[in-house]
Amino acid sequence: MKSSVLIRVAGDSIRKNKMRTLLTMLGIVIGVGAVIIMVAVGQGAQQGIANQIHALGTNLLIVTAGSSNQGGVSQGAQAFNRLTVEDAEKLRSEGTLFAGVTPVVNTRTQVIGGGTNWRTTINGVSTDFQTIRDWQTQSGTFFTDTDVRGLRKVAVIGTTVAENLYPGTDPVGSQIQIRNVPFEIVGVLAPKGQNAGGQDQDDIVVIPYTTGQSRLSGNTRIWQILVSATSPDDIAAAQAEVRSIMRESHRIAEGDEDDFTVRNQTEIASAAQGTTKIMTWLLASIASVSLIVGGIGIMNIMLVSVTERTREIGIRMAIGARGSDVLTQFLVESIVM
Repeated sequence: MKSSVLIRVAGDSIRKNKMRTLLTMLGIVIGVGAVIIMVAVGQGAQQGIANQIHALGTNLLIVTAGSSNQGGVSQGAQAFNRLTVEDAEKLRSEGTLFAGVTPVVNTRTQVIGGGTNWRTTINGVSTDFQTIRDWQTQSGTFFTDTDVRGLRKVAVIGTTVAENLYPGTDPVGSQIQIRNVPFEIVGVLAPKGQNAGGQDQDDIVVIPYTTGQSRLSGNTRIWQILVSATSPDDIAAAQAEVRSIMRESHRIAEGDEDDFTVRNQTEIASAAQGTTKIMTWLLASIASVSLIVGGIGIMNIMLVSVTERTREIGIRMAIGARGSDVLTQFLVESIVM
């Protein structure tokens, strides 16, 4: 039988049995659609995690205090803090794979401004913070190296702080008070939203670390050091370089344990994306069941179609059609649908 005849006969059969054809096609649409939607949800979750990790910083490395042992008992992570501004300066001057380095003087306190108050996180940092976190300002500017060296009382605030202290207005040029110390607002950071841990990244006030140490904390120790590698490919090498410089800075003898910890966001991203990948495969497996069920439904409907048309098949065989011709006819009908 010619191909054109087969296609025409298949088309006539489909038109004569519209309801059966509609149900068959519905099974195909539901099965395939379920697979596409489930896989898209999984891939969307992976991309969302990647975006959250990127929002934390560009090729970010985090140096924090290490643990200590007293009487053979571990005091836990960050129990022994030897991090200083000098460590950050040594990393900046000797590092070859770093795009930026900043010490972080961290505290959480009440901020007063615009006739109200708001409790938020204060981060004392250098100008490299903007490069490391890839964080632009939506109004005003970031403070300068001159501000850092001059211990100037200037601040850049997050959008959450701006909305709570100065709702509906641009706070640039206004003043806020941090622990009885007045600061001039020179900029408002662009919104970043929540991080992977659910923390509001916009609930922050950024000031020069020199001002933070002298006016707020009075502590020579710093909370952490942020380092940005020059490229994603250099993260592992940059992490090793940070460890080498820090060991030299702290005069740690060979064979002794580090008194600091260096972490990178790639490890966090890999763990999170690994979990999401498992969920993607799980969702795809569930969707595949829908596809299989739809396929079984199509098979049953085609079987019913064959059973209903045994007389037609007999007539075709009687006038010379071969079994392969009949099989081809039903396959063509299935393919057309």
